[in-house]
Amino acid sequence: MARYALNLPAQLKKEAEHWAGSQGVSLNQFILWSVAEKVGALRQNLDDPNYPHISYRRGAAGQPRPIVRGTGIHVQALVLAAQLWGLTDEQLAAEYDLSRAQVEDALAFFEAHRAEIDAHIASEQAVELAGAQT
Repeated sequence: MARYALNLPAQLKKEAEHWAGSQGVSLNQFILWSVAEKVGALRQNLDDPNYPHISYRRGAAGQPRPIVRGTGIHVQALVLAAQLWGLTDEQLAAEYDLSRAQVEDALAFFEAHRAEIDAHIASEQAVELAGAQT
């Protein structure tokens, strides 16, 4: 195994130590897992280079979902807010604390990946409907 000296900002190190402890592993093991997870995600090459503000994150079900990079905001949340509430790009940016470029990228991503996003929306609506019927 290769050695690599790593300098972490104090707050990031503190949070990583917390998460490592909650997982019952050493900080070294936690960092190794984190890097392996990120490299694995990059290997899958899910991100569309035409939309630099959009990335994929695996949800609880293990399915990758497009999000605004660096946030936990799903692209479909912005799409639904625009469609259902008629929010403009400026209003979406203000409501979700995003830049206008992030909002524009998310909406353009939706147009290019409409079938994928519509499928996510439909599956969530089906889950909500099933929950309401029980």
